Formats: sequence, C-alpha cells, structure tokens
Amino acid sequence: MHLTAENLAARRGEDLIFVNISFHLAAGGALVLTGRNGSGKSTLLRVVAGLLRPDKGTVIFRDGEGREDRHPGEASHYLGHRNAMKNELTVAENLDFWRSFLGSTGSSVEDAANAVGLSGITHLPFGYLSAGQQRRIAFAKLLVAHRPVWILDEPTAALDASADRLLAGLIEAHLAEGGIVLAATHQPLGLKNTQELKMTGFSRVDAGVWG
Repeated sequence: MHLTAENLAARRGEDLIFVNISFHLAAGGALVLTGRNGSGKSTLLRVVAGLLRPDKGTVIFRDGEGREDRHPGEASHYLGHRNAMKNELTVAENLDFWRSFLGSTGSSVEDAANAVGLSGITHLPFGYLSAGQQRRIAFAKLLVAHRPVWILDEPTAALDASADRLLAGLIEAHLAEGGIVLAATHQPLGLKNTQELKMTGFSRVDAGVWG
C-alpha cells in the first residue's frame, strides 16, 4: 500500500499557496505537516483527500496489490476542523450512520466509543457533549469503517493531555496494522518514526510552475 503525491501546487484565491510538494508514504508510514496558520496545511490535506483539485500535480493511491483503481479520497478518512456529526442525533445514531454510509468493515459503534473512552454516553445527543468529548467521538468515526489512509487536520484540538495520549495510541495502532497517516498539527502527536514537512505559505511565484 502506497500513497504518493507528485509536484502538487494549489491556490488560495489568486495566489499560489504552495508549489512542488511531493511525498511518498508506504504502509505504516506517517507524515506530519507543520507551519504557521495560513501556511497551506489544511489546503494540502484537502487536496490529498480529493476535496480540492490541485492546480498541478497528482495524488496516487496504490493498494496492497499495486492497483491504482481507487481514488485516494475513497481509500481515506478525512477528519477536519469540524466533527461532521449532527447535534440533534445521539452519539450512537451518528456513528451508526457513518458505519452504514462508509461500509461496516470496522469496529461496532460500542467498541469504537469504548476505544475513545466514551462507551457510557452513546445514548446522549451529540450536541450535549463537551468540545473534547465531541472530538473523541469524531475520532471514533474513523474506527467504525475501515479506511487505510487517515487524513487528520488538528486531530487533538480541544483535547486534554490524557485524551491526546489515547488518540496517539489509536493512531499508532492504525500504523502498526499497515495504515497510513497524514496529519497537520501545531503540537506534537507523540508518534514515532514519522516524516515531517514544514509548510511555509504563499510562494507568490508563478514562473516555472506550469513547465
């Protein structure tokens, strides 16, 4: 299993925010994006997830048999700044929706909630939870349907130190099972043997991008 980005370029408005971004991740590999706010971390994640179209370059996902017939977005979970949950639905209803929508090839709803330390509150409306609890349940979404690639944008936002460690353990377990992680963060995730890419923001250089 491999995720490869080749010579990616993308714009914010009329300006190029990054150019010539390339990386390669094999099974068990992780890449952490760092850099100040507005440096292009979230934009790059959305490009890889297939939510934004790059101005140049390609993203290729090869499965364990070397096939390239799946779009990277179809092989990945994307966890952005928002949790992608309905406040009026219960925790269990939200997770059950994602499990059914994405394909029930992962953990059960209760097992996923237990993995993030919140098994006793699945009957509550999502909107009743604290910001930290909501973030944990958003992470549980990654467990109810298997995707080999996890694309995470500030995954530990609103979490305390103990929850940070818990989620770092889940990420490490995903990597140990041959998964791939691409994450943007302002604080260390506690992961071992990761690559790092520092984003620097607007290049403001058009010359040579289209060559």
